Amino acid sequence: MTKVIGVRFRTAGKIYYFGPKDIEFKRADHVIVETARGVEYGTVVLPNMEVDDKKITQPLKNVIRKATADDDEREKRNREKEKDAYKVCQEKILKHGLEMKLINAEYTFDNNKVLFYFTADGRVDFRELVKDLAGVFRTRIELRQVGVRDETKILGGMGICGRPLCCHTYLADFAPVSIKMAKEQSLSLNPTKISGICGRLMCCLQNEAEVYEELNRKLPRVGDTVTTPDGLKGEVRETNVLKQLVKVVVEIDDEKELREYAVGDIKFKPRHKKEQNDEGKGKQGKKGKNKDKDKDGNSNQKSHEEIEEELELEELERLEKKDGKSKLDDD
Repeated sequence: MTKVIGVRFRTAGKIYYFGPKDIEFKRADHVIVETARGVEYGTVVLPNMEVDDKKITQPLKNVIRKATADDDEREKRNREKEKDAYKVCQEKILKHGLEMKLINAEYTFDNNKVLFYFTADGRVDFRELVKDLAGVFRTRIELRQVGVRDETKILGGMGICGRPLCCHTYLADFAPVSIKMAKEQSLSLNPTKISGICGRLMCCLQNEAEVYEELNRKLPRVGDTVTTPDGLKGEVRETNVLKQLVKVVVEIDDEKELREYAVGDIKFKPRHKKEQNDEGKGKQGKKGKNKDKDKDGNSNQKSHEEIEEELELEELERLEKKDGKSKLDDD
């Protein structure tokens, strides 16, 4: 076990471990530390604690000192300088006619380096831009291309829930999200309703995914045949995941009737985790069958809007796989 403190360099950023020396730190204390980028000003989020040696990236660096009033003032001046650096870089980008969108400018605490974060559709040749900027700032320049999720994490904003964005307030890393999570939670598969302001699937789909997966496993599928408490056999028309209720169409005296039962009161063959995984694998085959049916003239034809939504969902899934991890904390 090794004594460490956990330090962040930005809101909702990655936590890095440093040795506290013999100093006792509290949460929200400011510290000066040496990183791969240079000397940095950080905030303590995990006070003095012991962690397993396996969780530490060696060699573990010690803090230089607890931040003083002068350090706090210098950090404040750096934040002001970043605004000017952003404006200068924006002007230079326009001058060189580069297809890139500047997101943020960031000074290291010792002013040894200025980082500029940007987004772009493809690769950008910014060598001349770097030379131009180095001539203005007389220090090391780094331009870092990030994704749209990182852009949103830096800039922040309000989600459709009315609260500040998760990625900007507490999510250190982007959790992997999939369309399957939206389906498990019976959400609308309209891309505009399950996408965040970054244009990717909402991170909060991950929050309750495990619970919904477990609850869905206890329910029959829509279309399954079940046996009701009164001995009738019927077809499942609808399920309520949270209340664990099932609506079943049963036939009584040659008339069909829709009845609701608690899932514990009906008998059916439960689905297992493996079966759910197989469902996802068999999606492509099912799509092919549906197309064959449509060619045969069945009334199962999809509208133009539904086809467009499906294509948008496929594009969302492709982008999710492509985005990968955050580029903000790569050193």
